[in-house]
Amino acid sequence: MAERKVILLEQDDLMHPNTGESNFNESAYYNFYDRLRRAGGFVRLGNRPNEGYAEMTVCFYLPDNTVGFMFGRPKIQDNLAHDAGGLKFQVVNPFEHHRVTYQGKLCILKNPLEMAEPAVAFKNNPYANASLEIDYRATAPGWGGELREKSGDKWVSLRNDGDAETQFAKGHLEQLGHATGRLVVGATVYEIDGLGLRDHSWGPRYWQAPKYYRWLTMNFDEDLGGMATITVNRDGSERPGGFIARKGRQFVNIHKVDVHTEFTGEQKLHDRLRVTAWTSDGGEPILITGKVIGMIPLRNRRAGMVTRIAEGMTEWRWGDKVGYGLSEYLDHFDE
Repeated sequence: MAERKVILLEQDDLMHPNTGESNFNESAYYNFYDRLRRAGGFVRLGNRPNEGYAEMTVCFYLPDNTVGFMFGRPKIQDNLAHDAGGLKFQVVNPFEHHRVTYQGKLCILKNPLEMAEPAVAFKNNPYANASLEIDYRATAPGWGGELREKSGDKWVSLRNDGDAETQFAKGHLEQLGHATGRLVVGATVYEIDGLGLRDHSWGPRYWQAPKYYRWLTMNFDEDLGGMATITVNRDGSERPGGFIARKGRQFVNIHKVDVHTEFTGEQKLHDRLRVTAWTSDGGEPILITGKVIGMIPLRNRRAGMVTRIAEGMTEWRWGDKVGYGLSEYLDHFDE
């Protein structure tokens, strides 16, 4: 049998061929946080060309604890670019420099927890015009890739023979970065200079495929950051993972993750976290604690299944180091 392994190619930072599944998805996502100005957020576009639309999400956590949020399903006809609903991603130089822009409206939420019922939240809160212009430059190499097979001197994609409805992504990459630019909300201008993480996924996806997951992104400074995740599948099997990135050194993969969570409020949203990660280098377990400083609960429905994706801007502590990032919890509410 030909050699197979997860490989990350330079072309993976660009758009991938539409492989034809009804739920084929190609998504890109960027998060960032300016710790000096206490402002940050995330943006995402998920192209679903065979369903005729993109999932567009824009979310900004503002210094006064309000959240500016917008979601839409703008129509698309192909998978040639991430450019829909006023949100646009450009790859200036693969794995080095991206540009992210948004022009549109935001729903301004003084109580972001209202987004648990989006129809009510969008109806009862004010709106503001907004724009985002940031340059996103890498602070570490890309991590991840796709399971590929060696064919001659090339690595080629495998044929997808599995059930597309149970899949979450065929390929996936993540990369730590530094965002600089400007966010304008109404008449207020925020100059952005902050660290973050971006990801890029391709292949069949339904948000309801896993039973639940925890996805934790962390930037302590330009020399240290990482990601820890654990996904529990519908059959009960667990898939932990992640990485620690230190400037000038090889990635250290995370092979085991334990997340202890304190939930709060009527919606039982995550609030305090205690993360223990075991790495592939055999060192002592890493202990990182987190406190959510901004929370918005989002929702996805399909065929009677309700999935909540709780997005918490989080302050992390690893020893004497303080960092920031997103803690994303996906759970089902149809069981």
